[in-house]
Amino acid sequence: MVVRWWRRLVGPAVPEDLRPVLEDGEEVVAAAPAADGHVAVTRLGLWLPGQDGPRRIGWHLVSKAAWSDGVLTVVEAVEAEDLDGAVLLRDLPAVRLSVPRAGRLPELVRRRVEGAIRARHRKDLPGGGGAWFVLRKVPGTDGLVLQARPDAGTDVETVRAMAREAARTLSGDG
Repeated sequence: MVVRWWRRLVGPAVPEDLRPVLEDGEEVVAAAPAADGHVAVTRLGLWLPGQDGPRRIGWHLVSKAAWSDGVLTVVEAVEAEDLDGAVLLRDLPAVRLSVPRAGRLPELVRRRVEGAIRARHRKDLPGGGGAWFVLRKVPGTDGLVLQARPDAGTDVETVRAMAREAARTLSGDG
C-alpha cells in the first residue's frame, strides 16, 4: 500500500539504461522491462530498447502501437520527403517487444499517440488506393506537422500534390 502511494507521489523509477539519454526535464511517466532494456513513456516520445542502446520515437512518428498478450508492436514512420509544408511518411517494419509486466504502458501509449493527432482525413483515390492526411503536434514544440501516408500501391505523385495543396490551404496561401 505504501509503495503504491509513493509511486503515485514521485512517479516511476527511471531505469538506469535511460538516465544518460533523457533530455533535461524529460520525465519518465511509465516504464516496464523488456528484452535488452526498457520501454518507457515521456512527453517527448516512446523509448524502446535497441542494439545501440535506447532510442526515442517522437509521438508524431508512431504510426501504430498495439498490445496483445504481453507483446508491444510498434510501427515507426520516417519523414521520407519534405513537401513544402507537409511531409510524406514511410512506415518502417513493425518492431515487436515482449513486455510481460506492462502496467499502465498500454493506456499511456494510446493516450499519447492519439493526443498528438489534431485532425485526420482519409482520402480514397479513384484509381485505387488512398492516403491518410494527419495533422499532428510535434512533441516538445508548439508546432504542428501535416503528414501524408499513402497506402501501398497508391500513386505517390497524386498524394504529393494533394499534400502540397493541403499545406498551402492550412498556411493561408491556398
